[in-house]
Amino acid sequence: MFDRRRAMALILGFAAAPRLAGAATEPLKIAFVDTGNTGRSLMAEVLSRDLIKRQSLRIAVISRGLDVDPFDEAPEANAAILMTRRGFDVASHRARALQLSDLVHADLLLTMTAKHLEKVVADYPAAGPKAFTLAQYASGTATDIPDAWGKPMSDYRAVLAQLDLYLPLALTKAGAAKR
Repeated sequence: MFDRRRAMALILGFAAAPRLAGAATEPLKIAFVDTGNTGRSLMAEVLSRDLIKRQSLRIAVISRGLDVDPFDEAPEANAAILMTRRGFDVASHRARALQLSDLVHADLLLTMTAKHLEKVVADYPAAGPKAFTLAQYASGTATDIPDAWGKPMSDYRAVLAQLDLYLPLALTKAGAAKR
């Protein structure tokens, strides 16, 4: 029997491993996507990992960027400061670009803006059914989480406030869908 991940892999030309009878079910896999993977998506991944751990959810998360600058892969300073204040060390993070294999393995793609969503779907049409903005998926609202790159700390705090609002809703919804 084919599952959705195997079907997507075959459609996109990947050889999918056979499903083993009696194998443990995999966690739901979520990819957070923004522009450079140094701010919003990074914070979404870190905060989600903490929520997942505290709530014992069967969810795995990654973060990726659509336009990663290979000369600027470190976390944005203000994002790192906010994460440090919450007890998370993101110093070793290096930005990673969204790859076709990420799309094949992800069950859900959550972008930070409608423009990100449009780009993902334009570049990878098969990903359309599992791609949403974070706000859209979490609350049904058409609200972007704006890029704070190069802006004052207050802009980063505003991004963090949006993530604090939408991430618990999104993870709860995704976790319920997995059951």
